[in-house]
Amino acid sequence: MKYCSACGAEVGLRVPAGDQRPRHVCTACGSIHYLNPKLVAGALPIWEDKVLLCRRAIEPRSGFWTLPAGFMEIGESTGEAAIRETLEEACARIELGEMYTLVNLPQISQVHIIYRARLLDLDFAPGEESLETRLFAEHEIPWEKIAFRSIYLSLRHYFKDRANGHFLFREETLGALS
Repeated sequence: MKYCSACGAEVGLRVPAGDQRPRHVCTACGSIHYLNPKLVAGALPIWEDKVLLCRRAIEPRSGFWTLPAGFMEIGESTGEAAIRETLEEACARIELGEMYTLVNLPQISQVHIIYRARLLDLDFAPGEESLETRLFAEHEIPWEKIAFRSIYLSLRHYFKDRANGHFLFREETLGALS
């Protein structure tokens, strides 16, 4: 990339504040241009009968709760992305389990992949993109404050499967109004 898609000025490679990777940053307007795949990977971290959620400190949906998840980086697998995002957003170490939900969001050109995971310890805390991290039992989850439909579905499936005693892989497609 040589020119900013926002203003047309030249871009340069540098590591923006709070980031670890060089990005194309506009020398005039400061726009950061990310070259990421449109895959979001995350984890459903479990400790006993509770799920670890993060309250978002960034848009979209700042202040709402979500599972630790985010855009994959080029050169990493979906599992590596889920582990990294959990560490970045919740400072939590996990043992990754199987892929649990895959949610297609064609209207925004994204695919959200969530893995079941086991928290390795209770040493977690909010990362830079989180206001708060907390373990929730099913009855404590702030369902009306869940940030994204894909996360809401993944959590609902998890608690239903846990009650049934077996976990199924789920793939769904969400439309603009579903």
